Amino acid sequence: MVDPAAETSTPAPEAEVVIDLKNPSVAAILAWLIPGAGHFYQKRYAKGVLFMSCILGTFFFGLVLGEGKVVYADQAGPAVRWYTRWPYALQLGVGLPATPAILQSMRVSNGQEPILGGWMAPPVDDYELNQWTERLSLRFDVGRIYTMVAGLLNLLAIYDAFAGPVAGMAKTHPPEPAADPKRKRAPA
Repeated sequence: MVDPAAETSTPAPEAEVVIDLKNPSVAAILAWLIPGAGHFYQKRYAKGVLFMSCILGTFFFGLVLGEGKVVYADQAGPAVRWYTRWPYALQLGVGLPATPAILQSMRVSNGQEPILGGWMAPPVDDYELNQWTERLSLRFDVGRIYTMVAGLLNLLAIYDAFAGPVAGMAKTHPPEPAADPKRKRAPA
């Protein structure tokens, strides 16, 4: 026979989940280098796969959409405008996938031909940049936005690798034992 008091009692709260973040600084560096790598280091594989696929997918989709012209690091002279430098600062949030632009920029500024078929190579001057934006039209702007958003999203993933989950994982006090319904309270 089932005790009716047992059926109406509230279930015990779930046990506290503790996540071992290992070394948070190492996790954050790994998360910057390759999105999701810091989470793999912490053995949080589902988040690692999620961040890696979403962030790198967004970055490479934008890069392909802009035919490799939307990610570049400028090291040109005074003709370069501020609006061509800020996007790369945001794109660099993706980590290693954005770093070939630095190599390309160094090669171009030293008078060498770019490698990788010109992907991530900076424009030589404003005229070449104008040709890119005219030829690619809206794809240039959208591709640049996708790559910048990927860098910003990775900053959130880096924070998660460093500090761990924000909501729902706060330490709580141990649950108080449930009152025994068979016991009667003493009159006060």
